[in-house]
Amino acid sequence: MKQRRNIRRAAIAASIGLAASLAPPALADNGTNTAPLRAAVSATNIMKHLAALQAVADANDGTRAASTPGYEASARYIEDKLRAAGYTPVRQTFPYDRYETVSASLERLAPSPKSYGYDAPDGFLDMTYSGSGNVTAPLAAVDLNLTGDRASTSGCEASDFGGFTAGSIALIQRGTCSFRIKADNAAAAGAAGVIIFNQGNVDPGDERFELFAGTLGAPQAGIPVVSTSFATGAELAGLTGVSMHLSVNATVTSLTSFNILADTGGRSDRTVVVGAHLDSVPEGPGINDNGTGTASILETAIHLKATGQTPVNRVRFAFWGGEEPGLIGSDYYVSQLTSSQIKGHSVNLNFDMVGSPNFVRFVYDGDGSSFGTKGPNGSALVEKVFLDYFKSQNLPTAPTEFDGRSDYSGFIDNGIPAGGLFTGAEGLKTADEAAVFGGTAGVPYDACYHAACDALDTADDNDNVNTTVLEQMADAIAHSTLTFAMTTSAINGTSKGNGSGSADLQYKASKLLK
Repeated sequence: MKQRRNIRRAAIAASIGLAASLAPPALADNGTNTAPLRAAVSATNIMKHLAALQAVADANDGTRAASTPGYEASARYIEDKLRAAGYTPVRQTFPYDRYETVSASLERLAPSPKSYGYDAPDGFLDMTYSGSGNVTAPLAAVDLNLTGDRASTSGCEASDFGGFTAGSIALIQRGTCSFRIKADNAAAAGAAGVIIFNQGNVDPGDERFELFAGTLGAPQAGIPVVSTSFATGAELAGLTGVSMHLSVNATVTSLTSFNILADTGGRSDRTVVVGAHLDSVPEGPGINDNGTGTASILETAIHLKATGQTPVNRVRFAFWGGEEPGLIGSDYYVSQLTSSQIKGHSVNLNFDMVGSPNFVRFVYDGDGSSFGTKGPNGSALVEKVFLDYFKSQNLPTAPTEFDGRSDYSGFIDNGIPAGGLFTGAEGLKTADEAAVFGGTAGVPYDACYHAACDALDTADDNDNVNTTVLEQMADAIAHSTLTFAMTTSAINGTSKGNGSGSADLQYKASKLLK
């Protein structure tokens, strides 16, 4: 997953909730006491699961990525624990296309030759599902707006390419529509390649200035497409007679992976999906991202079964595969539901990164009060369950946006209420957040996000997990799971709310869509 841009900080700071000095006990709406389950679900046991996942990575080239032996071994560990607890786990297999960069380069040949570094601040990145190609061609700007508010629809309409010379490399500004639409329009106009530069919004809090990682979405494009910073794009736009060399060598491999699903008893027409992604990135073992979410829902499942209670509503524990390549497993799961089955899904609870070292206790903004994008009907209730719980524990929280960076995406896209918890990824902690939650301002919530150091290091006692917040979040996971498992109240879903459709989501997993 992943923390997105540090945006609208004033709104976030104003929304940080400080618990009241006298708070009500944490009870489900029908009076169910969640304390015994919360007591049973402990960070100590969760850390044992994380140690097992670390051992899996250590034995499998340091990774647990989808479609690798490390993922298979991780899955077997989860399945063994679920079976021992009394569940019958089922694998749901799905296909996907994995994009891999073999090589890429970007050079300005004229005027004043210059080479741009790959993933350097003033350099470039190939977009996921870029086509392969080796192109030397003149650069042609497409409907740019470099003044005022820099509002941009560059490349969003075929008419933007009027007068465009076929065979040129299109210079396009980020904004309004998806990168795929921009790239497809450029290809239709005869572009040999595309450079998409950041929009350069006047408001620097939106961070549309720096180099960014984007995705076109499958299938692979027919021409090479790269991204760069606003400064680089504006510089190129200000030059005349620009000739560029653009090269991308990328492969797309058709693979399969799988989700693991395990059900309790209870009403199938009110299914509560409690999900966390099981796969890591290829670069590391993924202990915080997302071993912490995986291990927390596993421990909740084990102890929920041990209570001997049959939930009023069926709980489906879902260990998603293929999240890191683009939310593949969870999207596939929802795509296989009939319309009546969608209506039979009461809620999705999503837990992705719940042990970040420099944490904030983030709760998804289900009612849209902080970011203006609310989830489907019922999502506000999910948010309230979390907020009321943390208030009962005298623990402050802050909102985080539904932006498409985790596995709730397919659910809210189809009108299923959703919510969840998150403790931060690559975003930088603000001074306001440090004052409330502790930690260090100006430092990432998780400095090892998507890196090899997202690991347990018992030799140096330098684990990439904060066990204090892990315990707190695990208790909230147990509380919310049992609350929705035992509720006798309806959760109104199947209405998408405002801005929760796929066209409005900014991300697909960790990559920007537009």
